[in-house]
Amino acid sequence: QKPKAARKSKIMFIINKEKCIGCGVCLVNCPGATELGEDGKAKIIDEKKLQECDGEAVCPLGAVEEVK
Repeated sequence: QKPKAARKSKIMFIINKEKCIGCGVCLVNCPGATELGEDGKAKIIDEKKLQECDGEAVCPLGAVEEVK
């Protein structure tokens, strides 16, 4: 299981600002991982916490995207 954990820690996410509508669902689905920025859209504040929440799964619109 250690290799899987090591691989998971290298996953990075971005917020696709074109898909994000600022609904705040990601804040509820993964508290402490994102916040709404000055533009009214989500921004990542804790990458590790977002990884623990399965990243892409926290946004119903698909605005949280894995960096490949």
